[in-house]
Amino acid sequence: MSLSSFLPHLNATLNAVTMILLIAGFTMIRRGKKYTHRLMMLAALCVSALFLVSYLVYHFTAPILVFSGANWMRPLYYTIMVTHIVLAIVVTPLAGLSAWHALRGHYGRHRLLARWTLPVWLYVSVTGVIIYAILYHVYA
Repeated sequence: MSLSSFLPHLNATLNAVTMILLIAGFTMIRRGKKYTHRLMMLAALCVSALFLVSYLVYHFTAPILVFSGANWMRPLYYTIMVTHIVLAIVVTPLAGLSAWHALRGHYGRHRLLARWTLPVWLYVSVTGVIIYAILYHVYA
């Protein structure tokens, strides 16, 4: 199995793990477990950073994949893909800034940013898995 055929599966797995960590982190802060929340969110940042490296390696080494779906699926796929890419670009500095404020003890600022960051980050993680499923399982 070549690197370019392995990395999409790894990327989808990393997106799914990030999603689970984000939900776990959110659940922990709601339960008042600040230390566990911090661990989950730092793990989500690390997994996302690993994803970004893997994603960039894949896209610099793999051939361009053109979506082969037709009819109603084509505009749906491209809508998901475009929103996923735009929000992935937006969430990267948001996540970093949210973490920065939390680690510096600026919890008020962290909370304000996290209210926007979490749903966007979750959307990016979930749609990443959906895009993978469409490309590699539905229209393989």
